[in-house]
Amino acid sequence: MRYSVTAVVVSYNREELLAECLAGIDRQTRQPDHLIVIDNASTDGALGVARRFAARTAIPTRVVALPRNVGGAGGFTAGIALAVEPLMQPLGPHILGAGYRMGGYEPQPGLVHDMWLMDDDTVPLPNALEELLRASDACVAQNGRVPVALGSKAIWTDGREHLMNKPRPRTHPAEGGTKLRGFPSAYQTRSLSFVSCLLNADTIAAMRRLPKTAYFLWNDDYEYTTALLKRHIGYYVPASEVVHKTKVFGSSDADPGARFYNEVRNKIWLWRGSRGNFTRTERVLFLLKTVRRWALTWLRSPDRTVIADCLRRGWHDGWHTTPERNTRIDFGDAAVNRAVRACEGAPTDD
Repeated sequence: MRYSVTAVVVSYNREELLAECLAGIDRQTRQPDHLIVIDNASTDGALGVARRFAARTAIPTRVVALPRNVGGAGGFTAGIALAVEPLMQPLGPHILGAGYRMGGYEPQPGLVHDMWLMDDDTVPLPNALEELLRASDACVAQNGRVPVALGSKAIWTDGREHLMNKPRPRTHPAEGGTKLRGFPSAYQTRSLSFVSCLLNADTIAAMRRLPKTAYFLWNDDYEYTTALLKRHIGYYVPASEVVHKTKVFGSSDADPGARFYNEVRNKIWLWRGSRGNFTRTERVLFLLKTVRRWALTWLRSPDRTVIADCLRRGWHDGWHTTPERNTRIDFGDAAVNRAVRACEGAPTDD
């Protein structure tokens, strides 16, 4: 297959890590065709790092400086929208390729548009993207369809696998094989994190669906990828590796401190507004796993006063508020606002 890949990096106040991330992208054996860096109103030198990189790299790079921090969720919404928007534009009859007809996107035959997402604390190994694209080819050969999502193996700074980014195998595989021929450790999964996640932009253009900016941080990738993967194929591909340079090593139930508020509120938002992402059985498992995660967070926290406060406020806001629609949010950047509306449509009054 032929691929056009746009890498999307979301950056906030981690200039040194961002420099490592961008250097890792630049060293890829198969470089992305385009790069979008979303700076979330950084107050350190991260924006300068991105702009200097854009000036010297051979990868066509667009740096977007948002005037306010819209969180990881908003950053990825902006980046995905900018990457997908060109696919949404109606093209003249003399141009071969994509267009919008009868409300459905028609991909250009033989060309696959993908997006490679990561945070600024993610450093891809040199063959990370090449392995993801090889896995995409393998999926097409095996299943007769392009995967909507592929995820890399994330390791920590000491070489251990970062379990917070390791997805569970899919209980009931979608059409196609559970395993992936040529990739012994790969398996179908039901969700993926945005720590080196390859998403199919053609599918997203057809679905007209973006992550939910209002989540700000935590569970935005889970909500989004479970929606994409309900009826599509996705694989976890350990042959593709990245280093996820979090401050501490831990699983998803490690002590989150004040961010536990976002975990609680967003999980309740997800249950109320995105229940359609899951089958009945998956909903039961979702509830059981959420209770287990919250219980372990409470038991392992060194400051249960903070966890209790976050639980109280998150519980209240999760049940008494709803996430604002992306099309109603002002990102403070005209191009981003336009791209979001192109992807999801103008807001309505209901």
